[in-house]
Order: sequence, then C-alpha cells, then structure tokens
Amino acid sequence: MAYLAIRGQWLRSVITMLIIAFGIMALVGILTIIDGIKGSINSNFSSMGANSFTFKNKESDFHVGRSGKKAKSFPIIKWEEASRFKASYSFPATVSVNVTASRTAIAEYGSFKTNPNIAVYGIDESYFAVSGFNLYAGRAFSEQEIQDGLPVAVIGADVALHLFRLPAQAVQKIISVNEKKYRVIGVLQSKGTSRFLSSDNTIFLPLPDVRRNWLSGKTSKTSYLITVMADRPEMMSAGVLEAEGLFRVIRRVPLGEENDFDTQRSDDLATELISNLSFVSLAATLIGLITLLGAAIGLMNIMLVSVNERTREIGLCKAIGAKNSDLLRQLFYESILICQGGAIIGIVLGILLGNLIAIGVFGGSMLFPWAWILLGLVLCFIVGLVSGIYPAMKAARLDPIQALRQD
Repeated sequence: MAYLAIRGQWLRSVITMLIIAFGIMALVGILTIIDGIKGSINSNFSSMGANSFTFKNKESDFHVGRSGKKAKSFPIIKWEEASRFKASYSFPATVSVNVTASRTAIAEYGSFKTNPNIAVYGIDESYFAVSGFNLYAGRAFSEQEIQDGLPVAVIGADVALHLFRLPAQAVQKIISVNEKKYRVIGVLQSKGTSRFLSSDNTIFLPLPDVRRNWLSGKTSKTSYLITVMADRPEMMSAGVLEAEGLFRVIRRVPLGEENDFDTQRSDDLATELISNLSFVSLAATLIGLITLLGAAIGLMNIMLVSVNERTREIGLCKAIGAKNSDLLRQLFYESILICQGGAIIGIVLGILLGNLIAIGVFGGSMLFPWAWILLGLVLCFIVGLVSGIYPAMKAARLDPIQALRQD
C-alpha cells in the first residue's frame, strides 16, 4: 500500500527523491574525491620511501620582545657540512646530497623551447635511489660522471615530451639548459597527474657541474639538502636520532639548544596535507546535512499534504478495522521508501562523479567509499523516520467518522 501510494503521487515523490539525491551526491561525491586525493598523496609519498628523511635549512623565526619583533636567522647548510655528514654517517643507510640550481631555467632543443619554469637540481649518485625515481629510458649517472662533473643530464617526463614529443628519442641528444650544453643520458618515468609532487618538469645534473657552472659566486646563499634512507623501515627512528646527533656536532650546535636545521620525514608532508583535508571533509558533511535538512522539511510537507488528500481513505481504513499502528507503519514506510530511493540515486551519482574527478584530475584509482555509503543510507533512513513521525501521528489520530465526512 505504501508503494502504491508513492506511485499514485509519482511526480511529487520523484522531486523529493531528487532533492535527497542531490544532498547525498554532494556528500558522497566530495568525500570520494577526498579519499582519492588521500590515495594519490600516499601513493606519491610512498614512492619516496617510508624510511627516508631530509635535513634542510631552517627558516627564519620571529620572536616578540620588548623591542618588538626580532628575526632569528639560522645558518644555511654548507657544502662542507653536507659532504662531511655523508662521509661520517656510519648508520646502515644511504645518504644523498642535492642542491637546487634554478627553478626558472629554460631548456632548448633545435626549434623547441620550454617555458622558463624548469627546475634544475644538482645531485649525487645516490639521489635517485633515495628519492624513489624510476627511469623510463636511458640510464642514471655513473659514479665517474658524478665525480668528474661531466655535462650530462637526466630529464623529467614533461621536459622530454615538450622537447622531443617522444620521450625515448631524448636519449643521447644534446640540449641547452640556460645556454649550457648537456647530453641527455636518461628520461625519468612520469610521476602521474598528481599536483602535489611536481617532479616531471625537472632536469637533474651532476652536483660538481652545478657547483662549478651554476652556483659559482653564490656559495654564501646556497643551502644544500641531505636525504637519508635507512636500509629498513623499522630502523627509521634510530637513524633519525643518530643523524641529528652527528649533524649537531658538525654544525657545532651548543648542548641544550634546539637544532638549527629542520628534519623532514618522507611521510610528514603527506600527513600534513591529509590532515588539512579534514576541513574539506567537514565542509562537505555540513553541505550534505544542510541539503538533507531541506529535504526532510520538504518530505514532511509532502507527507502532510498526502494525509490531507487521503483523509477519506484513512477514515475508511480505520472504519473497517485498521489500527493506529497500521497507519503509522504505512506512512513510515512511504517516507522511508522515498528517502532510501533518493539515497540510492545520490550514492550512485556521487560515486560516479567523485571517481571521475579523482581519477581524471588526481590520477587515483576507482574507489568505493563503503563507510560514506553506509553513512548516506543511515542518514536518509533517519530523515525518512523523522519526516514521517508527525504526518503519521496526525493520520493515526483522525476520527474515522469525521474522516469519512471529509470531501
């Protein structure tokens, strides 16, 4: 009878279902996108290795005192300090030193030219191992090429695609990087479409070449990065403590004072980014709940209209023996069926839309957020239950004689 009553007012029921469906679609869709973003972040950062950490220059700090704000600056990480650490660190781990040469370089090959947005890094022979890069074509630097600082380069996928159209054709070609000539010996595999780690628009050069040709005269302003990858993940914490102790000695940090350098674990940034997404999740939940509140009000109004229109029918049912509980159940069923119908439509649309955006924009994989699906069904059940209470109670309280007299 509940199903037949819904069919009898199909237009009104469909409109109400769609209102509920859009609320659930917004909730499930946005939360599916967020899950896709989280998966993309974890995937990209896990490629760096869950057992790696980096020492980098500590940013200037500000302190407020009687004389106002006073900047506290920290010394850069010098080449001598980085190379001494690499030679002295005896923990079972791989150590790599790298430096940024430019973030606005231009690469050229023949008539092809990139925009001035190429990042150029000077690296050693261990960099690719600790950073999780894979080669698409060619090879990485040899120890001899690193030691001699030969004019060779390993380029990112976007650079190869822009200059050569077919990345594999880049190997053994001579390119110009800020008018300096380099022979391409390798092309890196693309990191995908994620926007959190932009590593495809890069060029890697031997560290001695960068120090000689790119950083000459900039020694006092150049800070080096040290990346350490422990041999096993369970050795990570011990490796960090030993490395910090050694580097404090090298940097001559007085006992009792804080480190004058930053330690960034490979999963720190991923954790920070994911934690920031909690605000988006909260906003999405609020949007869905507000939409569902509007749908609940609309559904209650429809149920009240339905009770008024079916007064004679309700009176007839009561006259032939229908109990108040029978009428309560019927109207509850109508309300819940409408809500669950809207929930199913909204969940399907939300999953499709969310995955479409997550895969197309962030390069994630197909997701089925079962927790959010269950939440959507439960919320819609509650909405249907609450929306049907007052109309059902009103119908159950009708006097059958007065109801039969209703025109």
